[in-house]
Amino acid sequence: MNFKQLTYGVTKRIAIVIASDLTVVSEAKVDFDADFGAKYAVKKGVRINEDEGEVYQPVAMWVEAVDLVLARLREKGCPMGQIKGVSGSGQQHSSVYWNSDAEATLKSLDPKHSLLDQLGGVFAYEFAPNWQDHSTQKECDDFDAHLGGPQKLADVSGSAAHHRFTGTQILRMRRRRPQVYEATARISLCSSFLASVFLGSIAPFDISDVTGMNLWDISAETWNQKLLELTAGGEEGVPALRKKLGEVPTDGGVILGTVSPYFTQRFGFSEGCRITAFTGDNPATILSLPLRPLDAIVSLGTSSTFLMNTPNYKPDPSYHFMNHPTTKGHYMFMLCYKNGGLAREKVRDALPKPAADEKDPWANFNKSVLETPPLDVHKDGDLAKLGLYFPLPEIVPNVQAGTWRYTHDGSSLSEYSASSSTNWTSEADARIIVESQALSMRLRSQNLVSKTPERPELPAQPRRIYLVGGGSLNPAIARAFGDVLGGAEGVYRLDVGGNACALGGAYKALWACERGDGDEQQSFDELIGARWKEEGNVQKVDDGYREKEYKIYGDVLGAFEEMESRVLSVAKN
Repeated sequence: MNFKQLTYGVTKRIAIVIASDLTVVSEAKVDFDADFGAKYAVKKGVRINEDEGEVYQPVAMWVEAVDLVLARLREKGCPMGQIKGVSGSGQQHSSVYWNSDAEATLKSLDPKHSLLDQLGGVFAYEFAPNWQDHSTQKECDDFDAHLGGPQKLADVSGSAAHHRFTGTQILRMRRRRPQVYEATARISLCSSFLASVFLGSIAPFDISDVTGMNLWDISAETWNQKLLELTAGGEEGVPALRKKLGEVPTDGGVILGTVSPYFTQRFGFSEGCRITAFTGDNPATILSLPLRPLDAIVSLGTSSTFLMNTPNYKPDPSYHFMNHPTTKGHYMFMLCYKNGGLAREKVRDALPKPAADEKDPWANFNKSVLETPPLDVHKDGDLAKLGLYFPLPEIVPNVQAGTWRYTHDGSSLSEYSASSSTNWTSEADARIIVESQALSMRLRSQNLVSKTPERPELPAQPRRIYLVGGGSLNPAIARAFGDVLGGAEGVYRLDVGGNACALGGAYKALWACERGDGDEQQSFDELIGARWKEEGNVQKVDDGYREKEYKIYGDVLGAFEEMESRVLSVAKN
């Protein structure tokens, strides 16, 4: 079983129940806007304070959603008493601040009353910062400088400082709302918050999700003392902060205990139903199929992410390394972009509208992508076109909103001007925005890929590329991503009902409950891989690697990197 809270595009809490053979038994959902929009004054699941760059969600809404989604699951006839284990995934980085009453209240929940009635008074702060929050620039600067620069911070924690990461959020909370920080007895991530509710006790962080905080030393497998000192305001504050954070089990499949009596008596869970650590939404996505090392998942939703399972730890400030959620010694390489589907939609809307009888709003966009050659180079002598399209402030690279267009003649890069003799059409923009998103992923993953053993004659590239999210349904986008990123075995659409991270959390629960003990213990890949069927879940949508196109894009990676550097340089000035 899995519970999922997410704010990418449609905001919802999803419950999925699976059988041991991985088939879906039942599922239900709560949509934050549709079910709670008026009550909690949220739009797309969040509230926004533009003046300070705060994006946040009422924790009470999350609490109320748990009861509602379980009620809906039961109404659908789900055999609640047969559920053996519960895990889940939650929005990465988001933090919940419990007060000193929380532990006792969780242990004594009364099934005759709702969670909201009983948990309304256990939070030191009634809101949880959302992943889109960008109020922590000062704290990011302090984190990046504290160990000697962004690379030093990435070496230790897996990432440079980012607005949404929990360490910077906690530091801002201590500075901006010191009374909240002082009243906080424990801090949870969204994932461990959900686990705590089901466990009836404050649950520890998951070993993968904790690496999205900028506080965990990945190599040492413990909290980093210097980063704790920065966050706590000095060495003397570290013991209190460590108590707020708690200890972290290093086993991704650890059983934390059995479900709280509240859920056995109110919803019919069995008393032996086990709770394992909940993880983040991105780690859970990587569990939604038995992803082999050097396979990649590209999520094409409102935002975009690039995920890869790798045994190589090569941190860099421009991307994220996190512990793999189930496989010790492996890492999850992640790129996260705010500008995904919304940016593509803006370019689409600048094109002529499709004919009245055309039902697909992307028809003209797709036509433009497929009919425009790579980089809009039609013949020898044409300048290659490169662009960045950011209607929202971007994470990678870390710049404000804007659109930038450049041309490249094979040796030098020039900013495009409308007075130039080069023709730049809205049709070209359609191709170039997709190329731009894929080029950024290729640039940052190029040192992590290697030759595919089955095809050693090919250049280093991902073995397979799996597309998920709304954009995965678009054949033109799939073709362009295959052109840029390759894919020695092709590009595939992963279809798990649109809830890859929810299903990944359910797989995690199954593995934790059925993996066995001691020398007989099965790895996640062994257990899930033996039961997972590609048929019906995966569809090949593009051949992937094409020698000519792959080389064309490889030849402009340096120019693309230079374009980003110029944009960053202008932004800093």
